[in-house]
Amino acid sequence: MTTAKQPPLVIIVLDTGDHEAIRAWAKAGHLPTLGSLMERGCWGHTGGSEMVCEYGVGLTLFSGISRAQHGYYYFRQLRPGTYELETIDPGKVSAPTFWSHLRGGDRRVFIMDVPDTEPVPGLDGMQLANWGTHHGTSHGQQATSPSSEPPELLDRVRQIFGSQIIVTDTSHGSEEASLKIYELLIRRVQRRGQLYCELLTRDRFDLNILAFSESDPASHQFWDFRPEAGRNGSDAHHPLRNAIREVYQAIDREIAAILSKLPLDANVVVCSLYGTQGEYPTSTLSESFCRQLGYQIARDRNAAPWSRSLLGWARRLLPLSVRRGIGRLLPGASERVLQSDLRDATDWSRTTAFAIPSLYTSFVFVNLAGRQLQGIVQPGKEYYDVLDRIEADLRQLIDPHDGRPAIGRIARTATLFGGGPHPSLPDLFVEWQPVPWFRQRILHPRAELVQAQPDHCPSNQEKLAGFFLGTGPAFRARGDLGEISLLDLAPTFLTLLGAPIPDCMTGRPLTRLFGGAN
Repeated sequence: MTTAKQPPLVIIVLDTGDHEAIRAWAKAGHLPTLGSLMERGCWGHTGGSEMVCEYGVGLTLFSGISRAQHGYYYFRQLRPGTYELETIDPGKVSAPTFWSHLRGGDRRVFIMDVPDTEPVPGLDGMQLANWGTHHGTSHGQQATSPSSEPPELLDRVRQIFGSQIIVTDTSHGSEEASLKIYELLIRRVQRRGQLYCELLTRDRFDLNILAFSESDPASHQFWDFRPEAGRNGSDAHHPLRNAIREVYQAIDREIAAILSKLPLDANVVVCSLYGTQGEYPTSTLSESFCRQLGYQIARDRNAAPWSRSLLGWARRLLPLSVRRGIGRLLPGASERVLQSDLRDATDWSRTTAFAIPSLYTSFVFVNLAGRQLQGIVQPGKEYYDVLDRIEADLRQLIDPHDGRPAIGRIARTATLFGGGPHPSLPDLFVEWQPVPWFRQRILHPRAELVQAQPDHCPSNQEKLAGFFLGTGPAFRARGDLGEISLLDLAPTFLTLLGAPIPDCMTGRPLTRLFGGAN
């Protein structure tokens, strides 16, 4: 690649885009636009060391910066140097997008609704954020307000297309509610496509990134209506039987309309953050594991200082499950209950490891001296011995429902990213084996882990593999490329733009896409 201006780059982003479903539906003719692009180019699925949990995937993809640097792994994180939990807004995490490095040049950008990003001041072109994304509305967080660069663009969007179409995912809501959400999602896909086409006709841009988030709520909302689910979807005439596919099809039609407005010599990429798989929450199993097997020691209730607050009283007298049930009933109290159970109900002078509350992926921390406030595990051999014991115990967990191991994958942060214990990331990322039932009991040779079904209990979860497709004059590769490292995408995009790669990016351009080897 030279430093001369390259053909325009078009990146279509699907918040959720299951690579297996896309390939199957494209082959069957349900997604003719994506199918045509695949025939003329190459495709694969994203992976690598960064794909250890769903949160933070977008930050790494669009910045080219590793989790080891930006430190984001969940909306609820452990504040470094404390036992405090804090809510993290991914849009405020320090991970500059790859297009922010175009500032000061002559490339014009068209950035539309990319998840977990905000407009970058000083770039020539149009940027719109949080107009139709769904992030930031769950777990009690407030939705992020839309914004744009230039600021007047947002007013123009509202004048032409009206206000936002807000879609609230009710997951296991009524069939009537699901039908309304289906209609809203289809309408928003169409309006989004019209908006993008309208704005694209006003100028020519060097970088075009256009995101569709509707496939994510569709995948969650209509999962149990699929024919494969064997539930509502078993009715061949059920109106939501193919709802997930139909939302993908609506996006496919809008992609065709968008590409018709763009130069024929454009390099086109379609990528997604992750896929979808059947899986139920494991929200308290990791905490139960640490407590039941003696890694996390409960504080003696009689020795604990008396608190006159409701939480202090509840912590002293009521079981954990009851406290959390009360917390869910009191506005804003749920996070305070979780915080109190971790910080105040633990004897840190005897605790070697603990897990923070999470819905799916488990985040396990060693109580490390010098990193945790009252850490007792010494760095070096003792630290790695504790990790070895935890991993050995995790691998002995059995699901009595089918007699199979309950753990799917254990990722050790020090191995993934090097450099020993990380200052803020969990020491272990634990993926439970996905199964189509809620696990109430898990067995260990020395303990039984039990969890109550949470109020929010979806039957599916993000699959840690996204979709990638590339076609256009720069792409010489053809067919299935297999796994593509998430970290390599941002430097690849800059290479396609003929722009230099900043030192903060640790990935490498995927030269094999362009006919080279890497």
